Amino acid sequence: MTKVLVACEYSGIVRDAFRKKGYDAYSCDLRETESDPDYHFREDVFKTLDRKDWDLMIAHPPCTYLCNSGVRWLHEKQDRWQKMVDGAVFFRKLLNADVPRIAVENPIMHKYAKKVAGVQNEEPQTIQPYQFGEPESKAICLWTRNLPELEKTDVVEEREHRVHNMGPSDDRSKERSRFFEGRRRCHGRPVGKHPLNILLPLLFVTYDRRRLYFMSKL
Repeated sequence: MTKVLVACEYSGIVRDAFRKKGYDAYSCDLRETESDPDYHFREDVFKTLDRKDWDLMIAHPPCTYLCNSGVRWLHEKQDRWQKMVDGAVFFRKLLNADVPRIAVENPIMHKYAKKVAGVQNEEPQTIQPYQFGEPESKAICLWTRNLPELEKTDVVEEREHRVHNMGPSDDRSKERSRFFEGRRRCHGRPVGKHPLNILLPLLFVTYDRRRLYFMSKL
């Protein structure tokens, strides 16, 4: 059975979608899961990586200090530069983990983070939720190892910037990272084949800051 690790996920939604398709999937995060705790490791991801011989990892590392939209603050807030370095090193370690197939997502990354992460000469696949049946606009970059590119399935003309326009609140960061099932399901063809000749069971739906979301094809 293919072993899948969904790193930096507390909701359990991506993990559970894989499990419904018969994959031996687990999530890990420093926070407690909102789903079944039997398939969640609340610990450092690199400890979890040592637990099994994983076949696939989908990782959603924090983007706060890496994304291009916040680059100006690196020079205006004293501690942000070191946090950027720490975040980029974490990203690099995930991308270079000893797992045969890897997908690491983040928004568009600024040049300083790219250099520290060692991806300044790599071109990630950039996708949008509106290319997959969800009427939202948010650029998502995928850095992958031994995985096929996602293919557009249902381009939506009407679009909004829901995540960008979310108002301030105590739970804003958490809610921006929560899975959003979307108002449309993606009924197009599957988005590619797993390198193990297993059809990727999950279709892209939407993105909320720290997560690339997939949903089972129903």
